[in-house]
Amino acid sequence: MQLIAAVDSNWAIGNKGELLVSIPQDKKQFQELTMGGVILGGRKTMEGLPGGTTLKGRKNVILTNRSDYRYSDGVIVHSVEEALEELRRFPEEQIYIIGGEQIYRQFLPYCDKAYITKIDYAYEADTHFPNLDEDPEWEMTHISDEQTYYDLEYHFTIYQRK
Repeated sequence: MQLIAAVDSNWAIGNKGELLVSIPQDKKQFQELTMGGVILGGRKTMEGLPGGTTLKGRKNVILTNRSDYRYSDGVIVHSVEEALEELRRFPEEQIYIIGGEQIYRQFLPYCDKAYITKIDYAYEADTHFPNLDEDPEWEMTHISDEQTYYDLEYHFTIYQRK
């Protein structure tokens, strides 16, 4: 399993239920990486995706504690254990954990790779991704050339579990 996120310079990922910023090249990378695979996200993350529905071309798994929850054609699970059991049904598929904060933290132990877009700016934020730079089990194995979007600078990075 892999994690995929865009983080600011403090590893923040969101504020008041919204992403910190929308960078077209980051969205393009997300689409290219996840297309044809399986994405797992929390209810709020999935409801915040463009179009107000599940993402086409991917199997969508949604983790929520709401027992009666339904969302488009997404597969609904209610615990980490149930999610892992569901994900075992796709042994040949690439699986991406797409957030939010609680989901990232719950699934980090099961992942061995993270695609992180690191934005060189500190936003006001209330949700964060685990800081992989401070985690001795992880190391950055790739960093792209500096990218820019208007006055924003960012890098595409890959972290691997040691």
